[in-house]
Amino acid sequence: MNYDLKMQEQVRNIKPGTKLFLHACCAPCSSAVLERLGDIFEITVFYYNPNITDKDEYNKRVREIKKFIAKFKTKYPISFIEGDYNPLDFYQIAKGLELERERGKRCYECYKLRLTETAKMAEKYNFPYFTTTLSLSPYKNSEWINTIGENLNYKTTYLYADFKKNNGYKRSIELSKQYNLYRQNFCGCIFSKNKFD
Repeated sequence: MNYDLKMQEQVRNIKPGTKLFLHACCAPCSSAVLERLGDIFEITVFYYNPNITDKDEYNKRVREIKKFIAKFKTKYPISFIEGDYNPLDFYQIAKGLELERERGKRCYECYKLRLTETAKMAEKYNFPYFTTTLSLSPYKNSEWINTIGENLNYKTTYLYADFKKNNGYKRSIELSKQYNLYRQNFCGCIFSKNKFD
């Protein structure tokens, strides 16, 4: 399935300036996504990542994304909402999956946790569309992400995406250098961190 083409089809039928609730995992991934969508949608970035189990790391990523949003200019304004930070939510979904390999079942459940909260909040704030920056990473399973998003039962529409397409990941690296953004070398959870320690 080409999720980038599916998104292009959706966007053709969307009125410019429509509101989008965008789950963001970090500033580097957000950079290329905001560049791509910021002249189409009025975006609210939703930072919800209880998987980031180190509080200092979590706060660093929050600061970076706020810094980028403040500097980056798009046709429509970009706003920011920080979700609840409770790593216990992540540990609960990871229970029994601690020994899973990276990009395995634990990661699927983590995507589902974050996308479910995004859809719930998008519905709460009456956003017609929601999506996530997660698919920009070449280490994330876009099929899983899009399948989860399309199957969530909330009064908001999932915007399909595979943001790594069309050199999206490459563009995020370029924007990270241009805006001097912190680029982490692990997803955020203790399991991914241990892999790189």
